[in-house]
Amino acid sequence: MASNARRSPLLGPEGVLILSDTVDKHSDIAYNRDMRCVWGYGKTVSHAERNAMEELLDALLKECQPYTAQGRVATYIPELAKGDPSDLGIYVLRSDGRHYQAGSYRKHFTIQSVVKPILLLLALLDNGEEVVRAKVGVEATGKPFDAINVTDSPLLSAHLNPMVNMGAIAICTLIHGSSYEERFQRLLHFTRQLAGNPEIDLDESVYLSEKRTGSKNRALAFLLKSYGMLEDGVEEVLDCYFKACSIRVNSKDLANIAFVLANHGKAPQSDEQLFPPEYARYVNAIMMTCGMYDGSGDFAIRVGIPAKSGVGGGIMGVVPTRMGVGIFAPALDEKGNSVAGIQVLERLSRRMYLSIF
Repeated sequence: MASNARRSPLLGPEGVLILSDTVDKHSDIAYNRDMRCVWGYGKTVSHAERNAMEELLDALLKECQPYTAQGRVATYIPELAKGDPSDLGIYVLRSDGRHYQAGSYRKHFTIQSVVKPILLLLALLDNGEEVVRAKVGVEATGKPFDAINVTDSPLLSAHLNPMVNMGAIAICTLIHGSSYEERFQRLLHFTRQLAGNPEIDLDESVYLSEKRTGSKNRALAFLLKSYGMLEDGVEEVLDCYFKACSIRVNSKDLANIAFVLANHGKAPQSDEQLFPPEYARYVNAIMMTCGMYDGSGDFAIRVGIPAKSGVGGGIMGVVPTRMGVGIFAPALDEKGNSVAGIQVLERLSRRMYLSIF
């Protein structure tokens, strides 16, 4: 159908409400909420369309709320054990600038492993792809995020990836700075820049809790050091890593960061190029294959978008060229991923045809 066809931008031939994100912008085709092709693409925004998207998010959260009872909040970091497992929130930022939210999207939590793509981006900016690739590989380990036994042979950089703890600890050493405190401050500034939120800061209580109980991460760091993959002192590197994981954010912050990755490195409002498009591809590809820990393959089939989870309950989802999604739901499965969060993303992906496959 020609793009100048004089139809309502919201209604298809049978009066079916259309959500404009279910649009193939390259073929000028739109789909209804059951994913049937219905009519040519139009960009006009209306109150009815906004209501439809908000109603969809509300319905998905209501549908997925029971899944919060199937997970448990992380307890190995004492401060995280204080979380409310029933929390569930979502924030969506789309390429046309519209945003939608539902549930506990305002609630703050610590970023935890969702910081790993940000660490990787900053390392790429500081060093370039060749140096980063030489330090940390890109292949999935098939092991839990904090696994020590990633290989039966002598440890090599190729055995790691930036989305697991050992790889992220190694990435911390690539961030430029005269001290590890300066490196953390640069990471914090970069996170604020990506999220467009200067209020993002360190959660001191979670940081101290992680530092007191981080024996497993110390073991990982000493293993790296024993293989010559960590030149600096274990404690100073880990201090930076613990602080990085303890940055306090909310669902909106994650959606904004995800959108920059979806938008080839450009900020959503200023259109400022925060990092090169090739770094967005690099990070998105690794999130696709490794971002959901040893559940990444199942997530790729069920949801089909690059994403990164954290044991604080956050999930950052990237829909290339279309949207960024931030979810908070701290009840986790045995792999450390948000149970209800994955359910919401799976349903949203099916309803809005988000899968990249």
